[in-house]
Amino acid sequence: MGNVYGYVRVSTKDQNEIRQIIAMQEMNVPGCNIYTDKSSGKDFNRPEYKTLLRRLKPDDLIFVKSIDRLGRDYRDVMEQWRIITKVKKADIAVIDMPVLDTRIGKDLMGTFLSDIVLTVLSYVAENERDNIRRRQAEGIAAARARGVRFGRRPMPVPDEFAGVYTEWSAGKITLKDAAKRCGMARSTFYDKARRHKENMSVK
Repeated sequence: MGNVYGYVRVSTKDQNEIRQIIAMQEMNVPGCNIYTDKSSGKDFNRPEYKTLLRRLKPDDLIFVKSIDRLGRDYRDVMEQWRIITKVKKADIAVIDMPVLDTRIGKDLMGTFLSDIVLTVLSYVAENERDNIRRRQAEGIAAARARGVRFGRRPMPVPDEFAGVYTEWSAGKITLKDAAKRCGMARSTFYDKARRHKENMSVK
């Protein structure tokens, strides 16, 4: 057998990868051979994964904690699985799903069953994510229909805003000065001024 690697991925920099690291250590993966990405699993444009793939040689082995740590789009996962096993001629093992271990059943039937299981699991995982997104969208739409507002609450205007706006609109002070006097960014002051002018024209 060649080198043993571990691939670890978390979606954001705030998430902790320690559980995956511990799993790699339990598989006796050398620390220097553990590659970690902190990025979305929507595609494989990840620096550490790309480096690992370049270093991969025939008979090497990659461990991943679960199939969704490899990727989230089942078509992309299938393509990367093909590259690792067919192009690179290496092995891959999913720790949480022992049946997804290309070292087992190297005969035609073993490979066939492994590919079938991978296809089904990847499809189910992506379908569940689609369902979650749909339920979230439906929940947001229902909340908006009830009058719930999302996003940041608008920044209140200071008491001196009207007077500052009058001076600014008359060209007596610059946008920078007007914004500074109101304790706002220039873009914020300009947006508030635009809304203020619209409200005045409606009255």
